[in-house]
Amino acid sequence: MVVVRGEAGPFVLVDGYKRVRALCRLHRDTVDAVLWALPELEALLLVQGLRTGEGDSVLEQGWWLRELHERFGLTASELARRFDKGPSWVSRRLGLVRELPEAVQELVRSGALVCCPRGDETPRALGRANLAQCLELAPALAAPGLSSRQIGTLCAAFVAGTDESRTLILTAPHLVLRAETEAQRPRDKNAAERVLSDIAAVAAIARRTRRVLAAQPGQAAMWWPRGEIRAAITAAEADTAALFTLVRKEMADVGREHADGDSEAS
Repeated sequence: MVVVRGEAGPFVLVDGYKRVRALCRLHRDTVDAVLWALPELEALLLVQGLRTGEGDSVLEQGWWLRELHERFGLTASELARRFDKGPSWVSRRLGLVRELPEAVQELVRSGALVCCPRGDETPRALGRANLAQCLELAPALAAPGLSSRQIGTLCAAFVAGTDESRTLILTAPHLVLRAETEAQRPRDKNAAERVLSDIAAVAAIARRTRRVLAAQPGQAAMWWPRGEIRAAITAAEADTAALFTLVRKEMADVGREHADGDSEAS
């Protein structure tokens, strides 16, 4: 551990928080530490500079920046200069820790919600959800075995999904991920697999198009002639309605066949 002398107590821990938590779980009450003869601010900046190669998640970086900004009064421009970054790098991370609910941040601190240094989609994706969605979704994303990439996939699907698809994500996230994987896997499929894959693809295309429209509200009329979009909508509605009607009919027929078979067997 690395400590410095503090104003409020004998020592302040500046590096080794994860090791302290691990030792506490092992019921260890002593630890070796190195004492740096530096003010706390300079020690924190030095530690973070030494950790640059390890790569913290964007949320962990935001916590560092908030601490330095709120406790020590460093401005955004000073933080950018200290870490050799642009002002937008500082602004995005400070904005994330200010907007993301504390309950969600606590899940990350405890390790229940995965955040990885590289390709970290978890906090960014949660930050794109509204407050109610974020609080509802975060506990489901803490399910065991989910990677940061998988959590990002679920976040995107939840924000763009319907009430039914959101309920499925909250109750069976692994099932949703398997469906997404199957829809993207290039392999030979039987008829049933192709139907399931194509239906999932229809849903994915609908979500993607909704995201495009939501990103530029009120601008859609400028992209295409109205006659063309009306014709496209009419054709899409007719084709999807015919598809879902046929699928439901096939499912009902199979259900009746099973019911008849069970009654004969009895």
